Amino acid sequence: MEPTAKAVCGTEAALQTAFAPKKAPIQNSFRAGFHDGIPIGLGYFSVSITFGMMAAAGGLPVWAALAISMTNVTSAGQFAGLTLIFGGGTLFETALTQLVINLRYTLMGLSLSQKLNRNVSLPDRLLFSFLLTDEVFAVTSGQRGEVGRRYLFGVMIAPYLGWSLGTLCGAVASGLLPDTVRSALSIAIYGMFIAIVAPAAAKSRPVLGVVAAAVALSCAIRYIPALHRHISGGFAIILCTLLAAGAGALLAPIREKTPAADPPPARGEADA
Repeated sequence: MEPTAKAVCGTEAALQTAFAPKKAPIQNSFRAGFHDGIPIGLGYFSVSITFGMMAAAGGLPVWAALAISMTNVTSAGQFAGLTLIFGGGTLFETALTQLVINLRYTLMGLSLSQKLNRNVSLPDRLLFSFLLTDEVFAVTSGQRGEVGRRYLFGVMIAPYLGWSLGTLCGAVASGLLPDTVRSALSIAIYGMFIAIVAPAAAKSRPVLGVVAAAVALSCAIRYIPALHRHISGGFAIILCTLLAAGAGALLAPIREKTPAADPPPARGEADA
């Protein structure tokens, strides 16, 4: 190869290296993860206080309420579980309800696994799957590059501590409050779910339709004697969830966005 050709090839290689997209650095700082997890932990603390109060008001001892939060770490699943426990639901109904409510974490785990650095071991991945929540998934997925084990430990510790400590404080405080205040706390769960569902339903007509269908099905099971006698409270939750969500997915599916096709060439360009 002539010297001129070598120089040209060397220049092209240097330009490709200089202008090639740089890979985002791995986020593996425990301090940064803990900093990102503090707002989540504070939010969980306030919500779990309500859970602890409701659990204690329903007759569960403080240690049982705390054990539920420390071994489940799922707000919607735990509130639904309380409803089944206090309503006399069976273990099978409780387990199936938890499976339906928490099935979304399977998809979150699969997606998050693509962000993990290859050095994250299997035991660490199992621990992270236990501590994974909606907000932790959102924060971790928002990182530009891959994430390491130290960052994940940091971002998950604050939410876990906030959820557990909030439950403990709520359960202890419930025993110190008068019966009238503890009785009023029974509507707290409905306020929380309304706060979660209302904004999404206001922005999306399909979501509003799914919510309305779930409410209609729940009312039908509750007030139609033939259905109320044969369908327990646990299976009512499961049926309403599956039927309403299935109808929404069938009638209003989310379409995948396809890239726009290139415009056809002009006549002059086509003839050239």
